[in-house]
Amino acid sequence: MFAPVYFDWNATTPLDPVVREAMLPWLGARFGNPSSRHEYGRQARAAIDEARARVAAAVGAHPTEVLFTSGGTEANNLFIKGAAAARKPGVIAISAIEHPCVREPARQLSRSGWQLREIGVNAQGVVSSADWEAAVMEKPALASVMLANNETGALQDVAQFAQQARAKGVWLHTDAVQALGKVEVDFRRLGVHGLTISSHKVGGPLGAGALVVDKRVELAPLIAGGGQERGLRSGTENVAAIVGFGVACERAAARQGEEAKRLSVLRDRLVELLGSCGARVFSAQAARLPNTVFFAMERIDGETLVAKLDRAGFACASGSACSSASPEPSHTLLAMGVDEETARGAVRLSLGRDSTEDEVARFGEAFARLTRELRSLTALAV
Repeated sequence: MFAPVYFDWNATTPLDPVVREAMLPWLGARFGNPSSRHEYGRQARAAIDEARARVAAAVGAHPTEVLFTSGGTEANNLFIKGAAAARKPGVIAISAIEHPCVREPARQLSRSGWQLREIGVNAQGVVSSADWEAAVMEKPALASVMLANNETGALQDVAQFAQQARAKGVWLHTDAVQALGKVEVDFRRLGVHGLTISSHKVGGPLGAGALVVDKRVELAPLIAGGGQERGLRSGTENVAAIVGFGVACERAAARQGEEAKRLSVLRDRLVELLGSCGARVFSAQAARLPNTVFFAMERIDGETLVAKLDRAGFACASGSACSSASPEPSHTLLAMGVDEETARGAVRLSLGRDSTEDEVARFGEAFARLTRELRSLTALAV
């Protein structure tokens, strides 16, 4: 079977074989409901408790601060909508480059008595410290700034923002979905009130995520029912996925340092190869994830390039997988001041634990050939 080189690790990751083995018993003989009082139920409850401890340890939190969800989208919604329901309507501040699962619930709140304040970024995709300070002076009740951007990989100074937020009584949340396993993620050191992570970004199964939340923060549940997850996320837990999530977090945290060094070398080599072909690499001057390259080629459509690369044996992305149904240019690039035509040409390469030097070298050769072909076709059309 044809298997393209996978350069879309920010969209999702293949299931780690060790994680799969840990999950298998919970897809067979161990089938109990964690809320049941008998032995089958007690086994399932113990497995969830163990997974919760693993997830907490991976992000420097206490197990009681970890709430399991179906993924990053639900966790982000739980904090934003749950916190808003517990506070008086006021200002909610988010960065201009947030993922849609932060941006859209914030927009929903703006239609029900809240005032939405977007915080600008500079040309490198880094949140403006001056605009952040101006936003904090407006004393928003809630704020959300992602730790690492899913498209550019640009890292944000969330710890500094959290210090300023706490001084003003602002509840600050960070979407750390793309950061976990690639850079250090420490809930306590960051000092935020809420932090979101997702299983399938770190070699775990789809359908599991977590909101790590300061116990002093009051949230209203999105899903009411039997009272699971401290009454904030009712419903019978997906035991197999949660078990896999716990193991995946443990393994991702353990190899993060060495893997970041290895991937940084491959990322920088990709940047060199792209630059030799005339590509514009976004956020190149910013501190960013060790695995991510977001770029555009002048007068070459991003979707066309992704399709050509796919047929050549390389699976890439023309931006965020969660926004792929939208024909609009990247809102992240537009916020950075990139013109619409260039933004529509953007392509994302993201590396992972199986990426190799040989794959990067072969990509460079294929990319140079394909861009020459596309440019010649563009020249003929003029």
